[in-house]
Amino acid sequence: MAMVSSRLVFLVSICILVSQAIAQPDFLYHFCLDKGNYTSNSTYNTNLNQVLSSLSSNTEIDYGFFNFSYGKSPDKVYSLGLCRGDAKPDICRSCLNNATNLLPLLCSNRKEAIGWYDYCMLRYSFRDMFGIMEDSPAFFMWNMNNVSANYDQFSQDLRTLLDSQRGRAAAGGSLRKFAAGNATAPNNQTLYSLMQCTPDLSDQDCSDCLFGAMEDIRNYCAGKQRGRVIKPSCNLRFDVALFYDATADNASNNTPAAKGKESNKSQTVIIVVPIISFVVLIIISFCIYLRVWKPREKPQSESGDEIRSVESLQLGFGTIKVATDDFSDANKLGQGGFGVVYKGKLFDGQVIAVKRLSKNSRQGDLEFKNEVLLVAKLQHRNLVRLLGFCLEGIERLLIYEFVPNGSLDHFIFDPIKREQLDWARRYKIIGGIARGLLYLHEDSRLRIIHRDLKASNVLLDSEMNPKISDFGMARLFEVDQSEANTSRIVGTYGYMSPEYAMYGHFSVKSDVFSFGVLMLEIISGRKNSSFGNGENIENLSSYAWKNWKHGIVSNLADPTLEAGSTTEIMRCIHIGLLCVQENVVDRPTMASVVLMLNSYSITLPIPSQPAFFMNSGTKSTICLQCKHDSRVTKSNQSKSSSDQASLNEASITKLSPR
Repeated sequence: MAMVSSRLVFLVSICILVSQAIAQPDFLYHFCLDKGNYTSNSTYNTNLNQVLSSLSSNTEIDYGFFNFSYGKSPDKVYSLGLCRGDAKPDICRSCLNNATNLLPLLCSNRKEAIGWYDYCMLRYSFRDMFGIMEDSPAFFMWNMNNVSANYDQFSQDLRTLLDSQRGRAAAGGSLRKFAAGNATAPNNQTLYSLMQCTPDLSDQDCSDCLFGAMEDIRNYCAGKQRGRVIKPSCNLRFDVALFYDATADNASNNTPAAKGKESNKSQTVIIVVPIISFVVLIIISFCIYLRVWKPREKPQSESGDEIRSVESLQLGFGTIKVATDDFSDANKLGQGGFGVVYKGKLFDGQVIAVKRLSKNSRQGDLEFKNEVLLVAKLQHRNLVRLLGFCLEGIERLLIYEFVPNGSLDHFIFDPIKREQLDWARRYKIIGGIARGLLYLHEDSRLRIIHRDLKASNVLLDSEMNPKISDFGMARLFEVDQSEANTSRIVGTYGYMSPEYAMYGHFSVKSDVFSFGVLMLEIISGRKNSSFGNGENIENLSSYAWKNWKHGIVSNLADPTLEAGSTTEIMRCIHIGLLCVQENVVDRPTMASVVLMLNSYSITLPIPSQPAFFMNSGTKSTICLQCKHDSRVTKSNQSKSSSDQASLNEASITKLSPR
């Protein structure tokens, strides 16, 4: 009992310390890199404590840069501290002291970690990182307020200012590589910016790092009044309000920061003090939540800044090459229009699936970045989890969790494997896919339209739980946005809703349509594209609708399914037909679908004629290329370009920019 009590007191103390540190207004973010662990009584831990103690006791860090190593390999520890170029010595030391206390707590037992405050950065590692330019892990912050007018001129003025400062910062000496300044922006605004590198870098490496940060500003912070890019080797920040010590504008890079009278501006520090037990309970709950779930949330500043930390997932090409045995054929899991998927094993024993995009892959850089940015933020049991990525030279790799049973299409369309999927498992798969889509549409902090939901993009784990994959063509919506238009149609013909295929209109109801088609495929064990012969040309939806109207299940349901499931199968066909209705408004939301699947007390509405319904005896089909004529003959269609629609179920990979 005494041991439990002391352990609880220790946990509470740690939680309070962490909460106090994080509550400080200049704390930004941290990464606990998965590069190996150490134990509390190890030599590495002793060396780390020595390094951090040396840093916190150093009273001569007037120029804002510190690098120190201690111990012998393989337990040698390298550390690096950098203060913002305009920070006064006392602020610099205070910030680094806070960091030395906080980072080992946040990254308990991790051999490599990096943390950022507003005024400083602290890194430590088991590897030599001195003089090496590293641009990941990184994160980006920007303000939600857009430039009100003269966007092009604002961007040009910002680029000119940053270009001039990049040269000044890179030309700095071994003590400081820093530049700050301002320029006139449109509407009589003053534009302020700051750049900095760790001074152990060469001039060229510093310049390259800052150039990459400038590109990130253009990609992620375009049109914003303020933005920020922070990387291990450099950082960049701009704002329409003064955010740094103006006396640093013309400070020399080659000498230590001048000692002088301290600024009259007060430094506000928020200390969280557990006055009552209620506050203590909240802190304990929060710490337990962090310890159990370990979320990688994106922090937000008081001004509403947003952050992206996808670069923390970047892995080296050499690491993946070793993991896949140099992409050997023996590890090949599958191949598609995008390239090849390989099975691999990381050095820590984790099994992975590596999607290696082919050099002539139709998935371009936009789709690649789109998939990384979206999937990295998604955490749901029915979504495949992105573990990392590699973008090195011409190589583009996506590293996912390994899902042992492969894709759903390999089961439901295989005459032998389909027998493994009894009705209970199929119903479970349908429900899991529905919950995954509901998460994308409503429950995640992002609203995402998948746009390419199909059987081959649903993976099955060892317990046959479905996981939605392949987000290369997904689109991100604003929280209150309901629909959008595009001139580039992407996806797979047969799963596309009619309003999207013909007019480029897409919404959450587009995914609902695709789900309805997929649901009917799971029930029937037949591809949507497999229907039609001779003069009778139709699709699965129309075939299902005709049989449902007559109360016939046997013509549609997979013959391998037990007859005792007829009532539930008929209800699922009914729900599927509601999803594939031609009128967008008539289709249910995924929230309604999940409710209908889980509650038999809900009375289902009568579905209307499904989209793409074709009367027997005709050879016409809805036109995917024309917008003035909704139909085109079969012979004409065969001559039209297939650039925008995939008729053989290969995904289109043209992405319209956001």
